[in-house]
Amino acid sequence: MNAHLYLRASTKDQDANRAKVALEAFAVEKGLTIAGVYAENISGTKLNRPELLSLLDTAESGEVLLVESVDRLSRLSQPDWDTLKATIKVKGIRLVVADLPTSHMLVEAKGITGQIMDVINNMLIDLMATMARLDQDKRVERIKQGLENKKLAEPDWKPSGKGRNASLWAHVKSLMVKHPTMSAEQIAKLADCGVATVYRIKHELA
Repeated sequence: MNAHLYLRASTKDQDANRAKVALEAFAVEKGLTIAGVYAENISGTKLNRPELLSLLDTAESGEVLLVESVDRLSRLSQPDWDTLKATIKVKGIRLVVADLPTSHMLVEAKGITGQIMDVINNMLIDLMATMARLDQDKRVERIKQGLENKKLAEPDWKPSGKGRNASLWAHVKSLMVKHPTMSAEQIAKLADCGVATVYRIKHELA
């Protein structure tokens, strides 16, 4: 049976491939053939994720979608989670979660046992998806309250925003020196950054 591994991390500071070795070992243990590995750094609150959509488009009926935990797949709102579940069901893909033992039986269980485990597994996955979403909501609320408390304590305080990526700026400046005739879009492509960042650096140099 083929398995498609899905790996996700929220930011570029986290490594989406961190769980790859563990999931590969899990697949070998269960006798699964790895058909593809899909990794991306993106929020679990977004339904529109390029690698996840690619996996869902590629995987065929009866194949496995393997994830480390439910929150790696979803921190979605209830409507978006319902949409994702429906897509998985329509495609006939088996969702197996490494840290959810009941889902492991979907690889082997058949007949009435498989049907019962499917029902139990779906209930547990729904519960874990809800918990992941609530955890995300609490995090957002804590950040919001922290900012509000900071503003109350210091009325003139303003968020500083994201810090400058010194190595990226140095790289972009180096590219500008080496390729003075290149457009901002070309520099941005070479540096793997946004065009706005290139313009900010150009403005600073000017």
